[in-house]
Amino acid sequence: MKNYDVAVVGAGPVGSTFARIMAEKGFEVAILEKKKEIGVPLQCAGLVGKRIKEVNVLPNEFIINPVHGGFLHSPEDTVLSVSKGKPEAYVLDRVKYDQFLAHLAEDSGAEILLNHGVEKIDSVNGVINLKNKEKTKISAGVVVGADGHSSIVSSTFNPLAESFQAAQYLIDVGEKWFQTNFVHLYVDSRLSPGFLWVIPLSESTARVGLFADANYQQLTIILNELLNKRSELRGATILKKYYGVIPRHDPHKQLVKDRVILLGDAASQVKPTTGGGLIMGFTSAEIASRAVSKALEVDNVEILTDYNKQYQERFKKELKVQLMVHKIFKSLNDDNLEYMFQKLKQEGAEDIISHYGDIDTQSTLVKEMFKRGIIFSILPKMLSWRISSLWK
Repeated sequence: MKNYDVAVVGAGPVGSTFARIMAEKGFEVAILEKKKEIGVPLQCAGLVGKRIKEVNVLPNEFIINPVHGGFLHSPEDTVLSVSKGKPEAYVLDRVKYDQFLAHLAEDSGAEILLNHGVEKIDSVNGVINLKNKEKTKISAGVVVGADGHSSIVSSTFNPLAESFQAAQYLIDVGEKWFQTNFVHLYVDSRLSPGFLWVIPLSESTARVGLFADANYQQLTIILNELLNKRSELRGATILKKYYGVIPRHDPHKQLVKDRVILLGDAASQVKPTTGGGLIMGFTSAEIASRAVSKALEVDNVEILTDYNKQYQERFKKELKVQLMVHKIFKSLNDDNLEYMFQKLKQEGAEDIISHYGDIDTQSTLVKEMFKRGIIFSILPKMLSWRISSLWK
């Protein structure tokens, strides 16, 4: 039975990043990936906030478009236009980027084992049973579960994760229509707290998708409704269809047990408002690397709990605000949403959102709107006071 310092289950972007960091520190690292090919199929919208360049390597070759702003559409198509002078986000080629991060880990010394699904984890001894004919086992000083929303590693000490379903089309409208540096977001109470998106890849092609607490059949119906409703999308050619799962953020999830830690989607490290998780995951990988390095150096796995403490210190407040926003949107019907959009437009919120809005950190914008009294004018009194209580 081969032994490693660290065994990372899952060769997604967060797992590969953590593996690279640990390999660069001189530890012997294995990445166990159940797929034959990393990053395939595409299972995300590929829109990520500008801070990605602060928390990880992102060569320009993997950026399809920089995004400067967006158009937010109400149920009756009241539109809020928000924009910034510099890129606020990037549209990525996620398949190639995921593969690039895995290759970086490999180049740093990590060993990638494809077609290596995990059957069982012994969290006390760090022993991993693999799914293959030989029933191979490996062991590691620390096992890292970065194996996504349906994590085998997480299931050894957490309840089954709850999740949203997501669907997305790659479309071609046949003519130059899209502004490539602006995205479109559409709210619909049938999807809340989820939403629909149109993310241009070129002037004629885009990713059109949605996520919600609904089944794939329901998602497909609503997605097709959008294509038929919008004149610029009507008649578009559907080039590809994608379906995926987005884990719900769970503030009570256990991230550390014995020799095992969780990262990324497996750790429910996703934004409650959008379901995105790359920047949080990359930041958490760096936080975890410090705790894991120290635990291995002094041979004391109790130090792994430092990872959870530092993760909570970094993200707990922001996630609390986003969970509140999530709950509020879930409670609103289409009339409520339409009223909110109209009041926001009347209150000049487009400029405020353009200035204070951030794809990854919504608490700054919510706090500013609370200070200006806008929250109280757009939401029922009980809900607005619940938000205000976060800063008391």
